[in-house]
Amino acid sequence: MLEALAYPFMQKALLSVVLISIACGVVGSLVVVNRMTFLAGGVAHAGYGGVGLAFFAGWPVMITATLFAMGAAVLAALVTLRERERMDVAVGLLWAGGMAFGVLLLDLTPGYNVDLMSYLFGSILAVGSDVLRTMAVSVGVLVGIVVVFYRPLLAVSVDREFARARGLPVAAVHVLLVASVALAVMTAVPAIGLILVIALLTIPAYLAEMTARSLAMLMVTAVLWALAFCLAGLALAYAFDLTSGAVIVASAVVTLAVAEGVRFIVRRARRGLAGRLSSATGP
Repeated sequence: MLEALAYPFMQKALLSVVLISIACGVVGSLVVVNRMTFLAGGVAHAGYGGVGLAFFAGWPVMITATLFAMGAAVLAALVTLRERERMDVAVGLLWAGGMAFGVLLLDLTPGYNVDLMSYLFGSILAVGSDVLRTMAVSVGVLVGIVVVFYRPLLAVSVDREFARARGLPVAAVHVLLVASVALAVMTAVPAIGLILVIALLTIPAYLAEMTARSLAMLMVTAVLWALAFCLAGLALAYAFDLTSGAVIVASAVVTLAVAEGVRFIVRRARRGLAGRLSSATGP
């Protein structure tokens, strides 16, 4: 693995790993805290409509797909702003509509001949300089949004009614949050793909939530988890000639399963110990 670092494509892959880890760790924490996992999945699949539009119109793929996904996500947020219980309907439309729109546009594109696997499942080892620059700009924007609007995002994530009572623009913050989710999702697409990105957006944050005591610590820990999964997946994918995005997500899923298993065993042991102590000290 170390000798592979001399290759330019591997150096770009490592840079993309760092960028997507920051994007997924920071925004994924907000997704997990706000219970917006389903929305993130809908946004990811809606991005496929942007991919189809880009090829049909001859526009830059990632920029077009990102703007399309952000627009669709913001529209869904505005429509369901006062009726959050209807969010599942909006996400369902995003999920199915984006995929259908993308497929139809690709069918209508003359001379279309592109490997869809690279967009559905990603390829870290194939990330080019132009995509890397776009990812860097996206991550810079995301970090800037979180730094500038950290307190409103925290207030809305913890208690929306309290935030509204304090005079915070809850609707605007909600739209900003949804747009940030879309931007983070599309940032990771070149490396992870539209289908698998939801796992990297949520699993690191879920693991971090087990130990973090604040939103800021949750974000930092989630970034570290995401980076660990990406590095492990990249190494395994290179060593065994596997699909990098799938290996990254598989490593995250296995880690989550182990963590949940350990937590279950610890809880059972604590309950058993508490029961024995109670019976020993009882009348």
